Amino acid sequence: MQRSIRIVAAIRDDQWEEPTPCAGWTVAQLIDHMIRENRGFAAAARGERTGPADWQTPVGADRRAEYAASARAAIAAFAADGALSRTVWLPLIRDGIHLPARQALGFHLLDYLVHSWDVATAIGRPVDAGKDEVATVQDIAERDVPDGPRRHRSQATFAPARPVPDNASPLHRLLAFLGRDPEWSPR
Repeated sequence: MQRSIRIVAAIRDDQWEEPTPCAGWTVAQLIDHMIRENRGFAAAARGERTGPADWQTPVGADRRAEYAASARAAIAAFAADGALSRTVWLPLIRDGIHLPARQALGFHLLDYLVHSWDVATAIGRPVDAGKDEVATVQDIAERDVPDGPRRHRSQATFAPARPVPDNASPLHRLLAFLGRDPEWSPR
């Protein structure tokens, strides 16, 4: 999350309408999604029961500041005493489900490593994800987002896995497993 704050802070004013590897979304649309997700996961980690509309709240004009505030709120909510022992309500995942907070945190970690890469790639910045972080997220992805029929349907959160060369980096293997093109370029 800290890395994502730095990446979002680096977005230039002329980059908001750039495409991203997150199919069909501009940088601005992806950041709006990330802000809303941060807010929703923070509320869930605090034990609040929200509805789908709460995850669609408006985003103001200063996306960089709103993103940083939302990311810090998510970090604080998951770090609070007792947060990881809760069962949380996530209304946007599979028509609203209750999950252990640790699993929700894993979902959020996966999403934010991948979305950080999406944003960084769209704005031409490197992503320096650590080997241990990538390995942890790969484990989460293989357990909670297996490749299969669900990923072939319209509007699936992640596309089907893509092939990668044998010498692909762990980050590229993770991205390809989640349906991203590790070699994606905005142009």
